[in-house]
Amino acid sequence: MPSSVVIGLSAVVVAIRDGEAMVLTVRPRGQDLPGLPFGPFDPAGHRTFELALRAFVTEQTRFNLGYVEQLYTFGDKGRDAPLADMGEGAGDGGTRVISVGYLALAPAALEGHSPVSDWQSWSRFFPWEDWRDGRPGALAAIEDALRRWADGDAQRLSRAGHLFALDGALWNEERVLERYELLYEAGLVHEAARDRGERPLEQPERLLAALGEPMISDHRRILATALSRLRGKLKYRPVVFELMPEAFTLSALQRAVEAILGAPLHKQNFRRALERAELVEGLGRLETDTGGRPAELFRFRREQLRARPVLGLSLPLMVRD
Repeated sequence: MPSSVVIGLSAVVVAIRDGEAMVLTVRPRGQDLPGLPFGPFDPAGHRTFELALRAFVTEQTRFNLGYVEQLYTFGDKGRDAPLADMGEGAGDGGTRVISVGYLALAPAALEGHSPVSDWQSWSRFFPWEDWRDGRPGALAAIEDALRRWADGDAQRLSRAGHLFALDGALWNEERVLERYELLYEAGLVHEAARDRGERPLEQPERLLAALGEPMISDHRRILATALSRLRGKLKYRPVVFELMPEAFTLSALQRAVEAILGAPLHKQNFRRALERAELVEGLGRLETDTGGRPAELFRFRREQLRARPVLGLSLPLMVRD
């Protein structure tokens, strides 16, 4: 008999709160782990994937989506990566699950009224990705574990080194998904043992904390894909302004970019780049609730999107040892 197909839709909803990049999560009934808002696509009842997704998110979190784009479709048979799970009965026998992820950006991490939803910092799931205060401490524990996994194999050591900036290699902030999938392949993250039907490996507390919090189904893989996409997209489209309120300070804008990148920016060079790109303009009034000197408020010149092709932001990373 031919296999049946279930299409699952998942949403990575990102917002900025107090200078931190937050992700909207849900905790389905009977689950100990958090996940992303998700649900199965019904060809008879849903006109489009996006309309179905918006309905799932509103139903599960009571949050209405604004900016949405499709991320990626995971559906390779036998792929060595976290397995999608659409719940009881889906995926049994010959059923194949196709997982479609979406990225949604919101100008504020608004508290909803759903008892099963919450906003969590993305660094809770990927502690090794946050370099804003220098090289993350999580990487020391992960490096030790990866070297044990490589066991002297030159190819494995090379992959681990290039992805996790070992042995003098440079850090590439966009390779979030590849780093997570290497940890999965190495059997280090919780999801790897779960998908093999095995008990998770006994790990030292230091390594468990470094590996971050697991998620249900393949949701941490989808979240890693979203973070990779968003970090890359900052450089060629002005998407960060979808995360900002109508009026904002340049310091708040810089903190938002740094929160997404997981890296510090050079303040003066960042502001010069904004000036050259002509993406913002001053509103002639001050924000006084800054905890320091009043700062000028700016707005995004959205009309520039219609007037000419607009690139993303120049991101002058602060060099750290």
